[in-house]
Amino acid sequence: MPNQRADYQTVEMQILAHHIYEYKKGLRNLVLITINTDELNKAEKLLVRKGISYFLLEVNVNKVNIFFGNELCIKIIQSFDKKSLSDYTNEEDFMLGTMLGYDCVQQCERYLERKGKGVEN
Repeated sequence: MPNQRADYQTVEMQILAHHIYEYKKGLRNLVLITINTDELNKAEKLLVRKGISYFLLEVNVNKVNIFFGNELCIKIIQSFDKKSLSDYTNEEDFMLGTMLGYDCVQQCERYLERKGKGVEN
């Protein structure tokens, strides 16, 4: 059997393994990680081996965003049909932050700021 520890020799793969652990323990429904394209093949093999749904979004020639987790969350991300996170509408950005488990109030503030409404105390 191949040495699975070899999969985790880079910091990026260690972080990916930690996020997989959190997902498997139910701490997260969706994870977003940005990795170097050099690590993409190993990352995909690991996600497939663990039976985890994922979706790739290219950042540039050197980096890729990997969304992984609950299949329903992945389907929502795919339905946005965007090439970049910066292309997300205010509503899509809000949904993404919420699915990633970001603080709800902070997501509300971010949404209002993006909408140009500001936050009134």
